[in-house]
Amino acid sequence: MRSIGIIGGGIVGLTAAVALLDRGLAVTLFDPDVSKGAASWGNAGHIAVEQVAPLAAPGAVRSVPGRLFASGGALALPLSMAASWVPFGLKLAAASTPQRFSAGVAALTPLLAAAMPTWRALVDGLDAPDLLRQDGHIVTWESDATARRGRLKWRRSAIGTATIGEVDSPTFSRLRGLTKGIIDGVRFSGSGQVSDLARLADVLEAAVVARGGVIVRDVARLVETGDGVAIAGHPSDLVLVSAGVRSRGLLEPLGYRVPMIAERGYHIRADAAGWPADLPPIVFEDRSMIVTRYADCVQAASFVELGNPDAPADPRKWARLERHVAQLGLPITGPFRRWMGARPTLPDYLPAIGRSARHPNLLYAFGHQHLGLTLAPVTAQLVGALAVADEPSVAIARFSLDRFSKQGPRA
Repeated sequence: MRSIGIIGGGIVGLTAAVALLDRGLAVTLFDPDVSKGAASWGNAGHIAVEQVAPLAAPGAVRSVPGRLFASGGALALPLSMAASWVPFGLKLAAASTPQRFSAGVAALTPLLAAAMPTWRALVDGLDAPDLLRQDGHIVTWESDATARRGRLKWRRSAIGTATIGEVDSPTFSRLRGLTKGIIDGVRFSGSGQVSDLARLADVLEAAVVARGGVIVRDVARLVETGDGVAIAGHPSDLVLVSAGVRSRGLLEPLGYRVPMIAERGYHIRADAAGWPADLPPIVFEDRSMIVTRYADCVQAASFVELGNPDAPADPRKWARLERHVAQLGLPITGPFRRWMGARPTLPDYLPAIGRSARHPNLLYAFGHQHLGLTLAPVTAQLVGALAVADEPSVAIARFSLDRFSKQGPRA
C-alpha cells in the first residue's frame, strides 16, 4: 500500500485525507492545531460558487483608497506589516491586467462549477448530509445609490453556476424585521453554506480515523531526500503540503517561490437565540459584512487585513463589527466571542494545486484565499487523482507553483 503524509489539518487537508484514503493510500496527517483556530473553522461558512472572478482584477489597485479601514472600508494595510503587504501589493497589481484576469476567470470557472456537486458527494459519503445547506445567500444594501451600484455590478459580473433573483416578499419582510437598515436586496441561488463548522471538523477527523488514517498532533518539517522530499522522522511515498499560510515556510527553504500573504479576517459570535435558523447567509454589502447562522451561534464576519499571520489581532476590527451589528439593530447580543484567522492568499488570487516536477513525490494544495471552504472537496478530488497518476477532472496547469518561477508569471 502506498503511503502519503499530509501537512495541514484544515478543511483542505482533511478532505484530501478522506479522498486519498478512499483511493487506497495509507494516510498520516500532521496537524498541531487542536484548538481549531485556523481560517477553515472561523470563516463565513459560505459555499461561494458565484466568486469565479479573481479579486486580482483590473481596477483593483485604483479601488484601494475607498476600501481602506481608515475610510470605513474592510481593507486594512497596517504600517507595522508593510514589509509583507508592499511586495505582495506590487505582485497583485502585476496580476491584475485584463489578460491575466480573463485567464483567472477561465481557470476558476470549471473548478467552482464542480464545487457544489463535490460538496454534496462529500457530506453524503460522510453520512452527514445536513452539514450542507443549498439555499443560496442574500445580498442587501442600505441606500438607493448603493443598491443601484450593487445590482449593476453583479449583473456585469461572472457568477459561474449561480443565478440572481429577487428576494421574495415574505423573506424580505422578515429581513426588514431583523434590521432597521436595509432597503433592497437580491437572492443568489446555487450557492450554499456549511451548517456547522465545528461539527464539520469533528466529522472529517472521525472519518479519517475510521478509514484507517492517523492524525499526529505535532508540527511537521520537510527535508529533501535525493530527488524527493519527506516529513522528518516519518517517511512516506508521497507528501502533500496543505498547511494554509504555513505552506510558504515549508516550501521556500526547498527553493520554491511562494509569494503568499496572510489575509486576516475577523469575526464575532454570539448565541443563536434571536436569529432565524432557516435564513441563509446575509451579506450587508455596504459594510462588507456577512452574517451566518450556525447550529448554536450566529456570526458576523468581515475585513481583509494583509500582513503577518502571527501579529497581534487589532481589537478595532471586532469593535467595528459590534458597532455594525448595533447600528443595523440586528438581534445579535453579547457577550461576543472574538476570532481572527489568516486566509492563505497568492497575488493572482488563484490557488496552488499540483505536483512538483523537481520533487516528484511532492503534492501541494493551498492558497485558496476566500474560497478554501468552497473548493476543498473538489481540490481533494484533484489531489487524489494526482496521487495515483490519474488525469485530473479539471485542468489545473494554471494553478501550478511554476507560475511564480523566476521566468515570471504566465499570461
